[in-house]
Amino acid sequence: MSEAVSRRSAMRLLAAAGTAGTALAAGACAPGVPPGAEARGTPPAAPAAAEGKGAARIDALLERLTLDEKTALLHGAPDPASLGQAGYVPGVARLGIPALRLADGPAGVHVARPATALPAPVLLASAFDPALAREYGRVLGREGRALGQDVLLSPMVNLIRTPYAGRNFETFAEDPRLTADLVGEMIRGIQDEGLIATVKHFALNNQEHGRDTVDVIAAEQTLHETELRGFEAAVAAGAGAVMGAYNKVNGVHACESKPLLDELLRGSWGFDGWVMSDWDATHSTVAAIGAGLDMEMPGGTHFGGPLREAVRGGSVPEAAVDLAVHRILTTMDRFGLLAAPRAARPARDAAAGARTARKVAAAGAVLLRNEHGTLPLTGAAARSIAVIGPTGQVPFVGGGGSAHVVPDGAAAPLTAIRRRAGNGSTVRYALGEDLYGRPLPAKLLTPAADMERRAVEPGRVWSHEGEFRLAADDEWTLLVHYTGKRPVVRLDGEELFPVRQGVAEYFAGGLLGSAPDGMSVRRSTLALKAGTHRLAVTAEGGDKGQRFRIRHTTGAIRAADLAEAVRTAKAARSVVLFAYEDATEGRDRTSLALPGGQERLIEAVAAANPRTTVVLNTSSSTTMPWLPRTGAVLQMYYPGQEGAGATADLLFGDVDPGGRLTQTFPADEQATPFGGDPLRYPGVGGRQEYSEGVHVGHRWYDAQRVTPLFPFGHGLSYTTWQYEKLTVRPERGGLRVEFTVRNTGRRKGTEVAQVYVGPSAELELDQPVRALAGYRRLVLPPGRAERVTLDITARALSSWDPERHAWVLGSGRRQVFVGRSSRELPLRSKAVVTSR
Repeated sequence: MSEAVSRRSAMRLLAAAGTAGTALAAGACAPGVPPGAEARGTPPAAPAAAEGKGAARIDALLERLTLDEKTALLHGAPDPASLGQAGYVPGVARLGIPALRLADGPAGVHVARPATALPAPVLLASAFDPALAREYGRVLGREGRALGQDVLLSPMVNLIRTPYAGRNFETFAEDPRLTADLVGEMIRGIQDEGLIATVKHFALNNQEHGRDTVDVIAAEQTLHETELRGFEAAVAAGAGAVMGAYNKVNGVHACESKPLLDELLRGSWGFDGWVMSDWDATHSTVAAIGAGLDMEMPGGTHFGGPLREAVRGGSVPEAAVDLAVHRILTTMDRFGLLAAPRAARPARDAAAGARTARKVAAAGAVLLRNEHGTLPLTGAAARSIAVIGPTGQVPFVGGGGSAHVVPDGAAAPLTAIRRRAGNGSTVRYALGEDLYGRPLPAKLLTPAADMERRAVEPGRVWSHEGEFRLAADDEWTLLVHYTGKRPVVRLDGEELFPVRQGVAEYFAGGLLGSAPDGMSVRRSTLALKAGTHRLAVTAEGGDKGQRFRIRHTTGAIRAADLAEAVRTAKAARSVVLFAYEDATEGRDRTSLALPGGQERLIEAVAAANPRTTVVLNTSSSTTMPWLPRTGAVLQMYYPGQEGAGATADLLFGDVDPGGRLTQTFPADEQATPFGGDPLRYPGVGGRQEYSEGVHVGHRWYDAQRVTPLFPFGHGLSYTTWQYEKLTVRPERGGLRVEFTVRNTGRRKGTEVAQVYVGPSAELELDQPVRALAGYRRLVLPPGRAERVTLDITARALSSWDPERHAWVLGSGRRQVFVGRSSRELPLRSKAVVTSR
């Protein structure tokens, strides 16, 4: 076909996408902007001449591409020179179209080489600082380019809807407004450095349980006011790519949902990049490409041979293929990937990455509790310290799954605390709980065998079978550490570490999945009866040979570790106890409690020394029955490679804890939006309903008048704060809010002032009791005050009307709340909102 015909076909399809209908199954999605609302963060348009030149180049390339070459650009393939990244799309060398390499990267670039391991995005979000999100994004962008990547599969903006979700650490918040602000700036940062950002997972991928099959039902208003806010902000920020989710949305797989991909994303929001599937989330050929999916990852099951056959058979017009290729090439051209010559890749700046990592870890840390001046550590309390817990000695850098990053290095918190405490101080350490097991005594088995340092040569097989006897019932944890193919270990004939299906086999956690020396780890805990047991081990050397070891913990070992921790705590003036919860892609949490024997450990240590600070390296909210007995609790989430230094900075008061919770911590497992309602989570019969409507996160706690353990926005400081002199007045279709924040303490401190708005009586729509409408992060010296001005836009005062398929302004008298968290709001006023 001629260039003119090719271009006309593509333009017709583009126009059709822009004017498509607006129904989204049970929840329609359509354009609509409230009066006075302004698009935020839209990237500047390219000069007209450059646009024309680029469009002509894309049209010329499309004309010269064969059908085979076109479809090869629409799906992943094996990388002949892999850099350890997640995906690869071969280019077309004869036409100068380069290959694309796509890397995971929510908290650092996930390739085979070292990269800056940044703090988890949930820790970044806790800083309530969009400018810091942009700096974080720039590190990702520069390192992705430096490490040979073209596309970053980040950021993840699905809301923290349930505290059980296994990937909560990879995303930002339960609040739609905060999420939207941060994702927009992170994308700008990534793309400032020339790397294509991919916002994911579109949409409603808020859990790992049944993520491949669950059908998520959400009404139109619910969608627009909660989950879609972050994606809309990503499009406004100019995101180059969108990743479709695994799950269904209102009865249709997200990657073949025309209402989502065509009508909403492109028609309503004007997205002009390309849409790829999540890995193996494509379920069809004709329906998927017809709905607006452009690229199948990681292979070509549906968009390879089947797509070519569909075009030749007439069930898919070639113009649809052209349009998908056009979107991909246009985005590549926008980022200079089709230029000749292409821009040189930058060098890694590991030192700059490390500085940002430490800055973020300190900025986002949340001080949840601080009684009797437990923190900061000063005077005698800083000179006699007990550090307790396995993650005091083994740095917990990040979560598991696709978020895993190989860091340049990571110090242990114990090392950082000893360095900061300095000469003349005593810092003792106790393990508290053994994560990786003790060696099996060589003479435990009959016949005896040393299973601590076993090596199996290439092509060889090592096996041993023996018996051991227990004098009494006991709980054992058996562990296998290995470097090659996982050894087969059977106890009394039962295989302890079977290969699991799907991602569960590969995503074993960021802490528990590997030993400090890098060996892979699997564990199994069993209640063993008194008597004789038979242990059989078979290990294969494979092509390269391997090393392995079998380890264990017993009731006696656990009791001895606990006793040592208590003795160490009693001997010190203050205690810093590190607690963990290891989350990963591929599985949800089964409990909000700390795993293993950690609750018992905290209870015992705090009873021995009430000046106990618990440092939490956890993924999401945690229940804390032990809380009243502690002196302080510092939430550090997964703090990245510089987490040890940042933690020491906070403990000793070198930095004021300025983080605030971006998710509500429930008082117990029943006091959540999902307690006793399995249809909301995890779903029943493959169907899940977002029946909480617009009341996600802290909005539900307010609507139901449920008292949380810690509310959204909560976080303590080492100084004290006062709010005063609130004024609110109408301004440009919204509201202008002014108030004064004063540091009334004796230390320089960081505060996050928060503004919430109440519902409009004039809207007959479901509305939150209070919605976050604005915030400001402040740093003030002692005695100083700052007058804060925040403009609340019409969009922040609007609700989505499913009958109009549009945002409608909540006019009339609205209440405004100002304070330190969603539940600590000392300033209140009212103002009348009017349409301009």
